[in-house]
Amino acid sequence: MLRPKSLTALQSWSSVGRWTLIGTLFCMVVSLIVNVVLFGDLGGRALERAMVSAILIPAIVGMPLFLFLGMRVRGLALSNIRLGLVARTDSLTSCLNRGAFTARVGGLLAQRRPDTTSALLMIDADNFKAINDLFGHDCGDDALAIIARSIRAVLRSGDLVGRMGGEEFAVYLPDLDHYQAETIAERIRRSVRLANFAPDGQRHLLSVSIGGAVFEGEREFAELFRIADQRLYEAKRAGRNRSAVVNVADLADPDLQQTA
Repeated sequence: MLRPKSLTALQSWSSVGRWTLIGTLFCMVVSLIVNVVLFGDLGGRALERAMVSAILIPAIVGMPLFLFLGMRVRGLALSNIRLGLVARTDSLTSCLNRGAFTARVGGLLAQRRPDTTSALLMIDADNFKAINDLFGHDCGDDALAIIARSIRAVLRSGDLVGRMGGEEFAVYLPDLDHYQAETIAERIRRSVRLANFAPDGQRHLLSVSIGGAVFEGEREFAELFRIADQRLYEAKRAGRNRSAVVNVADLADPDLQQTA
């Protein structure tokens, strides 16, 4: 049975060609050794013919066979990648789904250096029920796709975005400080606000509320999720279409604990 690494190695046509050549050469070497062992005592002329056949037969038979097998394995590798992508991706927004996002961020949290600062943002579409009620669920789905694109448009390479369910998204921002996290949260908010959503031919404004948790050191995803989610609903209560980002270390402050 081929292992995942073998499947990955056969994704490109150059790899298929390389494996075909290596397989054919291996068969030639084995065939030459067998012919020398079996027919080495027949004399020079017979041994020469045996050596020629030991080279020609693997080339004629083995090379097409290895090429065919390489192409089949390449197709299997690509199908495996597509299936993995489907399993990890939300079909509507093309973001990571909740399970994949949680697993990826959990892995990154376990690997990060303790002296680095990162952030988790929770993002929720404002008044989304009204969009579904006014324009229908198909337009609501369009609005979610637009919001997802607007979020991705302002993120950095290495940032992760996932759809956590319904109209709620999450963004993981590695290696940045509190000010940068607030800046990105505001960019997301403005990007959504400027997005073109016109279900009836006229533009309707979309908006999101954002809560964020900036942190250093070792933290669990569940803790960061809870804090960011609390800040999200703080932004909702304050009037929506705004962001509220807190440094987890500041939650030792009694005033901040009361709002949490």
